[in-house]
This record gives sequence, structure tokens and C-alpha cells, in this order.
Amino acid sequence: MSQIVNPILRGFYPDPSICRVGDNFYIATSTFEWFPGVRISHSRDLVHWRTLQSPLRRLSQLNMAGVPASGGVWAPCLTWDKGVFYLVFTDVKRWTGIHKECHNYVVTCDRIDGEWSDPVFLNSSGFDPSLFHDDEGRHWLVNMQWDFRPQRNRFSGIVLQEFDAAAGRLVGPIVTIFEGTPLGVIEGPHLLKKNGWYYLIAAEGGTFSTHAVTVARSRRLTGLYEVHPNNPLLTSNHHPEHPLQSAGHGCLVDDQNGQWYLAHLCRRPLANGRSTLGRETAIQNIVWDSDGWPQLASGGFLPQVTVDAPNLVPVVWPAAAARDHFDSSELSLEFQSLRVPLFPQTLSLTDRPGFLRLYGHESLQSHFHQALIARRVQSFHVRATTAVEFDPQTFHQMAGLTAYYSSQSFYYLYLTRTDASTKALGLMRCERDAVTFPLLKEIPVDHLARVFLRVEIETTRLVFSFSPNGTEWYVVGVEEDASILSDEHAVPFGFTGAMVGLACQDLGGTRRWADFDWFDYEEL
Repeated sequence: MSQIVNPILRGFYPDPSICRVGDNFYIATSTFEWFPGVRISHSRDLVHWRTLQSPLRRLSQLNMAGVPASGGVWAPCLTWDKGVFYLVFTDVKRWTGIHKECHNYVVTCDRIDGEWSDPVFLNSSGFDPSLFHDDEGRHWLVNMQWDFRPQRNRFSGIVLQEFDAAAGRLVGPIVTIFEGTPLGVIEGPHLLKKNGWYYLIAAEGGTFSTHAVTVARSRRLTGLYEVHPNNPLLTSNHHPEHPLQSAGHGCLVDDQNGQWYLAHLCRRPLANGRSTLGRETAIQNIVWDSDGWPQLASGGFLPQVTVDAPNLVPVVWPAAAARDHFDSSELSLEFQSLRVPLFPQTLSLTDRPGFLRLYGHESLQSHFHQALIARRVQSFHVRATTAVEFDPQTFHQMAGLTAYYSSQSFYYLYLTRTDASTKALGLMRCERDAVTFPLLKEIPVDHLARVFLRVEIETTRLVFSFSPNGTEWYVVGVEEDASILSDEHAVPFGFTGAMVGLACQDLGGTRRWADFDWFDYEEL
């Protein structure tokens, strides 16, 4: 029997919602401040996965200008009913402090990779919304409820309300159906119905080391819900030696043969406890006991690194090329921008065919309009390389290669113009919102029309280098700490993962551009 090797979605792929339509499995994951919103992954066998078009790719659907780091799109839920895909998600405008400004929406489409509708507003009472479609054709929204009042449980329970799809609004009473278990921090609810039981699968314990999947059930949709006698269903809490940490936030699905699986998030921390790859998606085999409760097929509650794959015909997708030549008129699905789409005034693949042109905008610390594209780091040892042509006129203009976690934590190897009117290489570090630059004496490159830039990340080690010809490479600065690009090092903490990408700034507002000939991403 073939095996599934976890995590199935490596790197920044958190909060999985899995659904099957016929012979196709889909997983929706959170993207936070990265645009387009919501990552959709597709498989026919639960082993091999590919990325599809994101559903939230128009500004009319999602405008995250100004949202803080780790704000934006939280915990989407993807479902299908009677020929229609439904995607509910939270757009978080503020998440630190006692108040959370979080707004829940639904979009629909008859094709997973089609043009999804503009969003319909649902509510703002909490986050992690999920839709359940009952046997009578009615739709029900569940979400965790946030209670900001003093001396209250902030995660005050899971609430349910009917959604009238024809009218495009919630109707009827709001009912609290579950207040959680002593694990606390109840969130991430999903409902399913099996053999006359309504099952509530939820996340508890918080999204770090104490994370868990909780299960409860009821004969009535509105409850009362009894808790799984062996709760939690899944956790890696109290097992710091386990390779898959923070196991939790799960969603159940069955295959065509009646076998069940749990998709869930996990982390693979470095030796220092930091998770540069962010929260990833894994999958576990599920069996149902004689009393009708789900259990891990492996027994216990610890996630497994390898599990049995379903008895389905394998479908292997073509591997992405290491080098993106920027020859297409559309950007690769691997790349994302920050908060808003990059219109032709910021990014063009046609102004100079065969090149990616970025017109300089705001700094890497901006929450509004950056000229930056980046892709996920998906392995502990990677190398990213590019060739850039850039003629800066002032120190306000910069362009280059970044290893990026958020506007508060990044490294940046860039070309700029010095006071001596010399084009030069500089290196910048931002750690917990404190910027240090240059990290080295600027390196004159005035004689070079094209400069090759590279970053190599190996666990906690990060090294930049440059080349005048693409053959001879010279280390820039000193070895840096890659682990600052992690959830655990963010302030107060974060929810995303390390990225590598290309950027251009013009802080004088003249939109000076940089041309990138290609971009390489290699896992070593």
C-alpha cells in the first residue's frame, strides 16, 4: 500500500479545510495578509497535491490595505452543495488587544477554479466561520464567538445561525451550541452529519504547543453536544520530541471507498523551537469505533508522519520548474503579493517581455502598497537566486532579493544609489520592527548593468551573496539568523511563515523600476 508522507502541504499552509467532490479532494488554507486570498490545493489521491487559482483575487473581493502582520484572511472553510462551492472566511482588520475587528464573508462559484462571486457579509461576532449544509437543503453558519468584556472567557463558545443563501444573509436566532472543554481556546469549528449524529470538530488549546482537535456530538443540530470520551482526538502536547508539533485545527473527509481522514495543521520546529516554515498541513487515517466516535487509526492521539494512502489511482502532477523565466503574461501561482493585488502600475510582465518589472513603491515595512512578490519557503534548506537590472538615481530607490516573514521581520539584499553617486549593494535586517542597515560597508557595483543576487537558508543559517557574472559568487555580510523569520519570534507572535521574493522601492514617489530576468527556487 502506498503511503502519505506528512506534512502533505509543506511550508505556510495553515488551518486546513478539506472537502471532496466526486473524485477530487480540495484543501483551503489561510493566507493572512498575502494576496490573492485563500490557498486552494487539489489532489486525486491524497498523496500528490497541486495549487489551483486562489478564489479571492479581485480587489472587490478582498482589500487588506492597512491590515497588520498576521491579519487578513483567517481560517477559510470550503464546502460543496448541490453543484455550488461555498467558501467562508474571516477578514481580520485588528487582532491584538481585547478587541478583534474580524468580519466574516461567503463567496460562491460553480467551479473551483472559476470566477468566484463578490463576498456576502455574514457577521463580525468572531472568527473561523464554517458552513454546514443539512439534509433539508438549509445552510448553517458556525463560528467561534469573541467576548471582549472584562473577566470573561474571550473564546466564549461556538455559535450557530441559519444562512439564507437566496437572500444572502443570516436569519433566525443565534444559538451557542458548545462552550468548549477544559483545554480552552475553542475555535476552528466544522460540522458534519453521520449516522444520525451531528459531529462538531473544533480546535482547542491555542495554535502553539498545546494545540488539539476536539470532537463533540449531538442528535440535534443545536445541541446539547457531548464531548468525545477520549478527547482530544489529536494533539502533540506533552510530547516535545515528536516531529509534528502543534497538531490541531482539523477537518474530516471520507474517500470514495468510505475511508475517513483528518486534515490538520502542524509545525516542524527547529532545534531552538522556532518554526520558520510556519504551520503546515498534514493528514491522518481515521476509524470509527463501535460507539460511533472517530479515532486515529494508529491509536492514541499523536499524529503520524507516514499513514496509509487510500486505495485510489495515483495522479502525479508535473513538478514546477526551478527557474521562472517570467515569459508568461501571468505571474506563477506560487507568487503572492502583500495585502492588495499588484496592478500594471506596480508589476508588469509585458513592459519588457521576458522580464518581471516592478515599479518602486513603499518600504518593506509598509502595510499599504509594496512592490513585492514572494513565494513560500517549503524546506529547511533552500536557495533563491535572481538576476536584476536596476539603475537607481537616489538613495530613496532600492531593489533586490528579500527573505521575508512580515513587515516586522525580514532581510533584504538591495541595490541603491549612495551619496557618492555610486550604485551599490546594501543589506538590511528588520527584527521585531527594528531596522538595522547597512549591515555591511556598501559594495560598489556601478560598472555592472546586471547583478546576480542569492540567499541560502539552512535551518537557522541565512547567507546572502552576489555575483557580477552568475558564476563567481561572493558572500555579502556575515551569516545571519534565519529563525527570526518565524511565528514564535514575532511580536506578540504570528501565524504565517518564511517567504523569499523580489522587491522594489521608490520612497521618493517617482516609481523607478527594476527588471528581474528570472527567479530560481531550489530545495537542497
